[in-house]
Amino acid sequence: MSTEPTTASRPRNRRQLIVTAAGRAFSERGYHAASMEEIAASVGISAAALYRHFPNKYALFAECANVMADRLVAALDTVPSDAPLSDALAAVTRVTVAHRASGGVYRWEARYLNRDDRKLLRSKFAYVVGRVAEAVRRESPWPGESLRAAAALGAIGSITTHHTSIAPRRVEDLLLSSALRVATADPAGAAGSARSVRLPAQPVARTRRAEILAAAIPLFARDGFASVTNGQIAEAVGVAPSALYRHYAGKVDILAAACLQAAGLLAHTVEQSLQQVNSAHEAVAALAATYVAYSFEHTALTSVAEAELIGLPADLQRPLILAQREHIAVWEQQLRLAQPELDPRQARVLVHAGFGVVIEAGRSLRWQDSDENRDTVTALVMGALGLS
Repeated sequence: MSTEPTTASRPRNRRQLIVTAAGRAFSERGYHAASMEEIAASVGISAAALYRHFPNKYALFAECANVMADRLVAALDTVPSDAPLSDALAAVTRVTVAHRASGGVYRWEARYLNRDDRKLLRSKFAYVVGRVAEAVRRESPWPGESLRAAAALGAIGSITTHHTSIAPRRVEDLLLSSALRVATADPAGAAGSARSVRLPAQPVARTRRAEILAAAIPLFARDGFASVTNGQIAEAVGVAPSALYRHYAGKVDILAAACLQAAGLLAHTVEQSLQQVNSAHEAVAALAATYVAYSFEHTALTSVAEAELIGLPADLQRPLILAQREHIAVWEQQLRLAQPELDPRQARVLVHAGFGVVIEAGRSLRWQDSDENRDTVTALVMGALGLS
């Protein structure tokens, strides 16, 4: 006689499975696009069962946003306070790589947290940066240990933002080495690089369509695309909401135009930056200085393009993803020429690590634009790439 149960047993770690699945959904699709039904289905339960664990999507999202920070805090708490810098960064790297599919929620989507939850999350990451900065201070003579700690964590965290297929152990070694170079880099190592970059100006809004786009970009950057209404955009331009539809079919088309503008400006700037170089090393240095200058000068536009791309419909995403791939391919090609020992996957991981450095260092500097800050961040990017 069979003794098998007639119903499936409920896994004891169901809440953890839900959080993992939700983190992946929020990372890949964004907070507003991911649904509770989709998350429940990926775990193999009904939406009603999901709501027994979390009363609403925001509660689930808030836990997902905090879970990586909690893991990092816990990992660093196992590292002695006087341990080498490499031990602290290795602990962070292991956790980040292990949870790369769901670990990037905090990076852009955390802006949808309420004020108290956002403050709590920031305090946790401040603790992580502080622990790493202590180790940096002991091992490196250069100033700005907190900035270099944040930048090193940005290099590691970059693995959560792309899908390059590479073995976990291999990517851990690659990211740890990159982060160590960033944390111990001389911030003055790229002095004068900012003065060599000439960025094209953002187009002047001479038409109503351009005025709408120029007004929408800072609103999207501040509040997130999903939270901004057509009424807010219209008010910023000084027109009735109905007037927007004479120029854009909908709000999503304004977002697509912003992302295309960002891609076009960056592509034009990169083309200019590579015209006067004489070696692959010079080319990578020019790319780094250009990307840093672009990020500081067009902060709102850059953040919108990077944070909101996942919210676009597939047909509007396609040309933007192609532009991203073309941009990264230029970096990969030059980096591999400068470092022939790298294979394409390693180069791609390092390029994204450099982008991660720019994001976290820029945030740490509150995007205060100056030649000194641009030079400092450029030096950190070159460190991440192994070309300091």
